[in-house]
Amino acid sequence: MTYVASASYHERPSSHWTGWGQWIALVTMTLDHLARYLATDAWHLGWVDSSVGRIAFPLFAGMVAWHGLFNTRDPLRYARRVMIIGLLAQLPYQLMPREALFQLNICFTLALGLMAGHWLEQLTRRQEAGELGHVRLALETLGVATGWYFAGFWVEYGHHGLLLVPFFMLGMGQLHRTDDALLSRLLAVVGCLPLLLVAGMMNSSDMAKSVTVATVLAVLLLAAGAHRLCRAPGIVMPRRMWLAWYPAHFAVIAAILLWTGNAQIM
Repeated sequence: MTYVASASYHERPSSHWTGWGQWIALVTMTLDHLARYLATDAWHLGWVDSSVGRIAFPLFAGMVAWHGLFNTRDPLRYARRVMIIGLLAQLPYQLMPREALFQLNICFTLALGLMAGHWLEQLTRRQEAGELGHVRLALETLGVATGWYFAGFWVEYGHHGLLLVPFFMLGMGQLHRTDDALLSRLLAVVGCLPLLLVAGMMNSSDMAKSVTVATVLAVLLLAAGAHRLCRAPGIVMPRRMWLAWYPAHFAVIAAILLWTGNAQIM
């Protein structure tokens, strides 16, 4: 994907931190899935899901929101690419044992969230340009809200998960545009509150909630200026590895589950 500075931002922030984020997200996600789908109760690895496993999704959402805001030329095209990865991963993902008979994987959650976040980011510009009347705004808002409501029953992390990327984009955008004025800083804080609220509501255990909120806060600090302190990792993740890992690791886990007779067959 070709990255360019967004026209909405005069200074594109450094994205070096996302190089570290990629490694952390893939490692924590893989550990979570290995512990959740392959480990038996005798291994006593349930703590992985409530701790390390709660880092991956908010980190993925933060990186998707970051690229959607600051780097990609076409957020909707970016969302479609994420959804293609989700389509490739859906069959092995469906073989994972779970309560729901059918569920769309996390790529669909991220892609739909990015589409909603892009729509939200463009509202002000479109209103100022006279492209969006009150009736059209109401109809679009109703359409997005309806889509969120129905999609939330089918995607991983549900309704709360769908809100993470658009609320990340809202908070990041406000933090990036803030200046030294008190009102500007207050608006930046207010812009982050919906994200923190949703992050705190996403999990059941106190540990899982704490890890999720802490991960979200870390990404927000990067958006607030800490990104300037990050250098690119010494070993950059190969692009093919980044794109293929999600469906590939599910394919390996699914093969093991089929071999052991523990796969979920509809």
